[in-house]
Amino acid sequence: MQLKYYSNATKVPLKPSLPPPMKPVYFLSDAHLGSLAIRHQRTQERRLVNFLDSIKDKASAVYLLGDIFDFWHEYRTVVPRGYTRLLGKLSELTDNGVEVHFFIGNHDLWQNGYLTEECGITVHREGCAMEIGGKVFFLAHGDGLGTRDRKFLILRHIFHNRLCRALFAALHPRWGMAFGLGWARHSQLKHQRQGEPRYKGENREELMLFAREYAHTHPEINYFVFGHRHIQHDVSLHSGARVLFIGDWITRYTFARFDGQTLTMDNYIEGQTEA
Repeated sequence: MQLKYYSNATKVPLKPSLPPPMKPVYFLSDAHLGSLAIRHQRTQERRLVNFLDSIKDKASAVYLLGDIFDFWHEYRTVVPRGYTRLLGKLSELTDNGVEVHFFIGNHDLWQNGYLTEECGITVHREGCAMEIGGKVFFLAHGDGLGTRDRKFLILRHIFHNRLCRALFAALHPRWGMAFGLGWARHSQLKHQRQGEPRYKGENREELMLFAREYAHTHPEINYFVFGHRHIQHDVSLHSGARVLFIGDWITRYTFARFDGQTLTMDNYIEGQTEA
């Protein structure tokens, strides 16, 4: 068949194709699953799993900003008991192409590859800046950033020291896990006795001091998102960057959501919250 060409054909300008809308990303932290100081452990885990299930077809990525577990320590061939519902749901997300990023906290830093190899999760051992949907985020759990508490910094150094970690791993899991969970329980009960954590103010909040100093030398940062403090707060810096403290999954069940245009925070209530 011979094609015919018409010289007087009307030329219709092509409309530029718009990029498809970005699938949202989600941020959450501080579930402290397995804590001996939290009575409703199974309900708490189910609520987190139900939330992840509600976003599995919507999300492009999920960022877990630390202390998801109250104590997590991997031995060479042994991992902590429990968490099967959560690990299964996270594996389902990664199997379906949803990126899952885990920023270690001060309670779950003893990871040696299990979450990556078995669940497809990307583990970050330090806070870092990354571009998401055309915006630059600085993401971290938050422990140690901006703090001048010498006792805490020494303890953090011990926890991160390779030799100390190897010596602890030499303990039988029966004693190592019992010690770790007992230590974490003591810490959790201490915080409960101190009452509801409160925002200290821009000039006293350690993570705010860190964010302000970091933004001064990195003006490209649009958002700082932190866990660790168990408070829900959203404040803007003079640089224009926003700082979000994204609460916890013990009493607040808080998450942040970014859709490429806006970053919002919400509290998850089963059957009511549109994630």
